[in-house]
Amino acid sequence: MQIPPRWVASSGDAERPNVARLYDYYLGGAHNFAVDREFAEQTMKVVPTAAIVQHTRSFLRRAVRVCVANGIRQFLDLGSGIPTAGNVHEVAQQADPTCRVVYVDNEPATVAHGRTMLRGNATAAMVGADVRDPAAVLAAPEARALLDLSEPVCVLFVSVLPYVLDEDRPADVVAGYRAVMAPGSHLVMSHLTGDVQPEMVAKLVDVAAETLTPIVARPRSAIEALLEGFDLLAPGLVLTGRWRGESPAETGAESVSYVAVGVKR
Repeated sequence: MQIPPRWVASSGDAERPNVARLYDYYLGGAHNFAVDREFAEQTMKVVPTAAIVQHTRSFLRRAVRVCVANGIRQFLDLGSGIPTAGNVHEVAQQADPTCRVVYVDNEPATVAHGRTMLRGNATAAMVGADVRDPAAVLAAPEARALLDLSEPVCVLFVSVLPYVLDEDRPADVVAGYRAVMAPGSHLVMSHLTGDVQPEMVAKLVDVAAETLTPIVARPRSAIEALLEGFDLLAPGLVLTGRWRGESPAETGAESVSYVAVGVKR
């Protein structure tokens, strides 16, 4: 028997599509509303959003397993959305139950849902904060309780930096976290790009604008700059489908993002 999802009340939350719930729907989760499902089905007629999200999630799972294999036992997932459908704590704690995971999102309903879902998991927590403010994120009680920044940590920027617009200085945001990461810490990043599929990505940007959460695609050179201070694990900064395990094809949904895993020097 399928256990129904646990929800919390949120005034007006079901009136328009929500990015976190859309991601959940694209990943086959149950934490979404009818308005999200309707919007998702319409957008998938224009751009393969579900396939794009699923390729990125597959990369996230592979990257987390590599981090655990490299000795990382604590994770900070920035802009996580709803922690469901194979998210970081499930993957990391399956590999090693002692892994500790802190999720961060700035959308109140998403944070409320996440906290409800993680209730009873003493080694995973949800922080309500803006990823653009590293000090606020790291000062949150949940982060202070679960993370020891004197030891290596994995910081994940998976699909979140496109939401950090140029005026918000994304390089400074990443640098704010890099500054407090111990040597040997890992950075996991994926970032939207129009380098290979410009028409598809332009449509995706238009779709995002309809949810009132604009995104920006960046070229390889701009994404490389965000990785300053990290030595990249093989195969380096590559398209999603080329990072350790997926098809090397570069003609579809797997080719709209660059991904990388780096180790702080």
